[in-house]
Amino acid sequence: MKCTQYYPVLMTSKVAETSRFYQDNFRFKAIFEADWYVHLQSEDDDKVNLAVLDQTHETIPEEGRGNGAGGMLLNFEVEDVDAIYEEAKGKGLPILLALRDEPFGQRHFITKDPNGVLIDVIKPIPPSEEFLKQFAPEALPA
Repeated sequence: MKCTQYYPVLMTSKVAETSRFYQDNFRFKAIFEADWYVHLQSEDDDKVNLAVLDQTHETIPEEGRGNGAGGMLLNFEVEDVDAIYEEAKGKGLPILLALRDEPFGQRHFITKDPNGVLIDVIKPIPPSEEFLKQFAPEALPA
């Protein structure tokens, strides 16, 4: 299967609030906006997209209708995680995991959106020798 685009869709009862959260805190802009669906695109990279959908909308099969976003972790890889961490703290975002370096090759922190979806903001860093051995040759960090 060749995808032409891939993006997560967060199902929620808080469409406007969730959309505003990502616009205010993670530099997304609405490129389509209805009361039941908002398609967001990164202001910095048009290939980075996220959608917000009313969890009761008729296009959701009955089996999934009414289920909200949850059990999900969104990863945003960035160039300056330290600056974004300070900005998140300044805005009063909940910090669930304080900024730290991981031996598997990440400097990151974790916050959450209004639905409880976890957001992991990451800057790749060189992994330890132990973790470096676990990468496939074609995936070795530069």
